[in-house]
Amino acid sequence: MISNPLETVREVVDTSPTVSDSVAYTTCYMCACRCGIKVHLKDGKIRYIEGNKNHPVNKGVLCAKGSAGIMQHYSPARLSKPLKRVGPRGSGEFQEIEWEEALSTAAQWLGDVRKTDPRKLAFFTGRDQSQSLTGWWASQFGTPNHAAHGGFCSVNMAAAGLYTIGGSFWEFGEPDWEHTEYFMMFGVAEDHDSNPIKAGLGRIKTRGAKFVSVNPVKTGYSAIADEWVGIRPGTDGLFVMALMHELLKARRVDLDYLVRYTNAPWLVIQAPGAADHGLFARDADGHPLCFDKKAGALANAMLAEVAPALVGEHTLADGRKAVPAFQLLYDRYTSDDYAPDAVAERCGLDADRIRRIAAELAHAAFEKEVVIEQPWTDWAGRRHEKMIGRPVAMHAMRGISAHSNGFHTCRALHLLQLLLGSIDAPGGFRYKPPFPRPVPPPLKPAGKAGQIEPGKPMGGPPLGFPTSPEDLLVEEDGTPRRIDKAYSWDAPVAAHGLMHMVIQNAWAGDPYPIDVLFMYMANMSWNSTMNSSGTMKMLTDKDPATGEYKIPKIIYSDAYASEMVAYADLILPDTTYLERWDCISLLDRPICDADGAADSIRQPVVKPDRDVRPFQDALIEIGVRLGLPGLTKEDGSPKYPGGYPDYLANHERAPGVGPLAGYRGADGTKEGKGEPNPDQLQRYVDNQCFWRHEFAPSERYFKHANKEYLEKAVSLGLIGAANPIIHQIYSEPLQTFRLAAEGHGSVVPPEHHRERVKTYFDPLPFWYAPFEGEVLGEELDRFPMHAITQRPAAMYHSWGSMNAWLRQIHGLNKLYMSRQRAEQLGIGEDDWVHVTSHHGRIKAQVQLMEGVNPDTVWTWNAIGKRKGAWGLDPKAPEATKGFLLNHLISELLPPKGGGYRYANADPVTGQAAWYDLRVRIERAEADAPGTEAEPRFAPLPKPPGGKPGPGTLRYGKEAAE
Repeated sequence: MISNPLETVREVVDTSPTVSDSVAYTTCYMCACRCGIKVHLKDGKIRYIEGNKNHPVNKGVLCAKGSAGIMQHYSPARLSKPLKRVGPRGSGEFQEIEWEEALSTAAQWLGDVRKTDPRKLAFFTGRDQSQSLTGWWASQFGTPNHAAHGGFCSVNMAAAGLYTIGGSFWEFGEPDWEHTEYFMMFGVAEDHDSNPIKAGLGRIKTRGAKFVSVNPVKTGYSAIADEWVGIRPGTDGLFVMALMHELLKARRVDLDYLVRYTNAPWLVIQAPGAADHGLFARDADGHPLCFDKKAGALANAMLAEVAPALVGEHTLADGRKAVPAFQLLYDRYTSDDYAPDAVAERCGLDADRIRRIAAELAHAAFEKEVVIEQPWTDWAGRRHEKMIGRPVAMHAMRGISAHSNGFHTCRALHLLQLLLGSIDAPGGFRYKPPFPRPVPPPLKPAGKAGQIEPGKPMGGPPLGFPTSPEDLLVEEDGTPRRIDKAYSWDAPVAAHGLMHMVIQNAWAGDPYPIDVLFMYMANMSWNSTMNSSGTMKMLTDKDPATGEYKIPKIIYSDAYASEMVAYADLILPDTTYLERWDCISLLDRPICDADGAADSIRQPVVKPDRDVRPFQDALIEIGVRLGLPGLTKEDGSPKYPGGYPDYLANHERAPGVGPLAGYRGADGTKEGKGEPNPDQLQRYVDNQCFWRHEFAPSERYFKHANKEYLEKAVSLGLIGAANPIIHQIYSEPLQTFRLAAEGHGSVVPPEHHRERVKTYFDPLPFWYAPFEGEVLGEELDRFPMHAITQRPAAMYHSWGSMNAWLRQIHGLNKLYMSRQRAEQLGIGEDDWVHVTSHHGRIKAQVQLMEGVNPDTVWTWNAIGKRKGAWGLDPKAPEATKGFLLNHLISELLPPKGGGYRYANADPVTGQAAWYDLRVRIERAEADAPGTEAEPRFAPLPKPPGGKPGPGTLRYGKEAAE
């Protein structure tokens, strides 16, 4: 029967469907925001995810990633059972096994190592959010070879902040969105802290504050900026120092702030060649000295009543000379080397533009002063009737951090804020608890010879903050004691370790071979490693003499069939974030804001429908089987028989301090510190899975010097003592390493390290060209372009690119480049090009744009997939047209003069220099059907046990089954 063509078809839409029969609260894990979510369930299936309007992080806002969590949970890429490798490593041939066999195998492998040399275990985790547990577990095991992903992601940002202002950008601070008049953002990824940033940008745009974004690429946040500064990669530090040059020359700096809160007045000994040259002059009690203008004499710089000089040369009691740290800063940055005219061309900017931005910063800071009518008391007991601030705020992330000059660039950015007087002042950058902390924090890394014994816990944590060469983890001959060479002369201040170097060093047996590589959520055979092609070969390489793999045993845990799964020997399948208990802890990466301390949990809102276990539970069970003291009682029985949730409620890292700060004490009424509460998790669940303590108005600013806040921080267990936290514009710890390179002290670097340490451990930030370009020397002309990646707002690392909803936003990635530059090279829209570095070559498809630095090409990070991985069809666009720049990046710098090959990393912290990559672009061919990106690799088989993915994965399909 033919329908009547004249009949009006009326589609009936149910505008109020029954979405769910129950709602559960938990915390999102689709990125690093850690937003609160409400999960709607119907018949035990997840039907809908929305933001929790009561949650302190997102206040109800939820992004595409968070909403798409349902498709992440039901992804066909999920692993379903423990696996044991039965074919060659890398073949993806596995056999399903039971959990008992998996855990006993892991315990046997690890137990053999612990009985002989605990360092033969390298335990590294990716972007997990339980690093306080994994680091503590490594210490209990006895290995120093532990870190998370920060060494290849953000350690320059973290270390620079912690060695300068006792805090950091990233998730540990935020702009004062309500009061700032001028906001500068440097290299911020769109997938980190995205909901608070988006909400904050909305507020400042509504208020009319100016937003300046400094980034080689004009996407995301930069696209809505009032001014986009398309800087050349790796020159941000030079730009920042030119801004400081202008402010100092114009005398537009906050001298009162510098005197009150920084070490600018502290006297620095000027005795070249002496063992204390460049160190602070101190009195008999160890207090730093200044020159008191009122008394006309030397004085304890920590006394509140002194009027210290900021410039001039002064004579010490022994006749030697010393100058204030500010004098050294002034002399450096007023030099013509940092004048706008001297730096503009290298930055790809106009000198007048630099001068204008500096003038705008000064105008906002000093002509638009913020005054809050709120009395407060400083650390010295001085009462202030008002809170007065400089409304210039800054935020920065990986874009300026992932360079071999990133540490000094990040420090320079903090110095710029200090000159303006805007750190934790109204209108400026604000600390989030547990920061600020002492500069640097007093924790030192463990792993020295006397701290490691077979069968015993290590005498301290694997990560910390060295303040002198004596804190390094090196042998008597100066060789590293850690497999990643963190805390050695290769990377002395490697506060997050060097995860990107673990596989290369283990493969090379440098500084020693390991027996077990244990990894969690670390896609190290693909997008989370430099030199992906070479890394896959290292993971499968065998010793010709023995026929055994050079890395003998690999244990891997993940929830999904990532590219790394095929390269492991034992797979421990993890749950999704909606199937487990978890903790976003003040001991790790909390969800605090500047006005309050907060943490949260995840609770299982559905039960697993596969034979999988939360990694944290598996790790604790392995620890029990190994007899780790922190996890077992004297009779060998489990200390936390209830697994991870039992640990969360009852574990104490220090008396009264546990993973969760809320609802402590027997009755749940204590905050921060208190006895374990067996009902703690239920209290969190009852409060929608979070806890928050709001600071009093008098505690919210100047936290580094605010008496009430410092005392509150002690009571909450955030810091050990209510002492002022002095900003360090001049870093004495760096100078101690420099002195060692000159031969002073009991711990000195080997000869081949000395010039490098002496050069780069400058106590004041300075700019130098990124290493890759410098090492290439005359060859640099062959690689005229910079190549970088960005993370898209709708993806987080590689997790989202197997998500059916998010793939519709980013189904493949292209190589983006300047339209003008492409025309000069004869490259057109959608052409295929060869991208060549000193290390390798790839083929990718081009898309042209205007909003990019003309000397830069870029692509979205981690969209490209290996065929067969992540449950995707081998013909999926991510696997055929998607690509990685990683194949072009070497984990080692090219040898210079045939000498020692350093990591392709920052010389201070060891941060991976992802964004130093130099390339040339050459047209390969026009686009044609069937053209694929290169290099290509054999498809990976799907792990056994997984259900075949449907041709179309639809919302609600699982619920309908």
